[in-house]
Amino acid sequence: MKQLINLEEWDRKEHYLFFSKFEEPFYGVTVKIDCTIAYQNAKEKGQSFFWYYLYRSLKAANEIENFRYRIIDQNPYCFDVINASPTISRPNGTFGFGHVYYDESEEQFYQNAKNEIARVHSTTGLMPAVSGENVIHYSAIPWLDFTSISHARSFSFPDSCPKISFGKMTEIDGQKSMSVSIHVHHALVDGYHVGLYVDRFQDLMNEF
Repeated sequence: MKQLINLEEWDRKEHYLFFSKFEEPFYGVTVKIDCTIAYQNAKEKGQSFFWYYLYRSLKAANEIENFRYRIIDQNPYCFDVINASPTISRPNGTFGFGHVYYDESEEQFYQNAKNEIARVHSTTGLMPAVSGENVIHYSAIPWLDFTSISHARSFSFPDSCPKISFGKMTEIDGQKSMSVSIHVHHALVDGYHVGLYVDRFQDLMNEF
């Protein structure tokens, strides 16, 4: 479900009108996330570290309202829930775009992910079975400890979905960390909101 935002009463009206006219309205930052506790928890529970941190990233994003804003037919909307559209690798080295429904139940989310992995592995196509604006585009590059990243984009295609990428986990003096790149549409999300997301994501990664 989504609600049309009343532009005249929206405190982001001027920001929206200004940045939505840009040829490239996206901006991005790369931050380091401490994943020492999260990695230990995932391994103790026998869970995939990727899906463990992706669930927490998606949970954090759902809690920050601006990450649920989207532009559809040149109008701003707020979705009740956003899901994940991650890249899912195949044994032959290719990947497919997946669609994993968010669920507050972590176990149900993992089951949703397991079903989508099986679907992607059984196909050779690129596109997900389900598409829509209420997603975050996720990708992982676990081979590289990057300090920044850019994304391929079709500027003629209207897109306002955040793009979050995860890098290689590294360890220094027993502390594990991972680069996280966050690209967002400036008509919908400011640096303040990215900061809220990063803080909440880190809190969830630190939970025992």
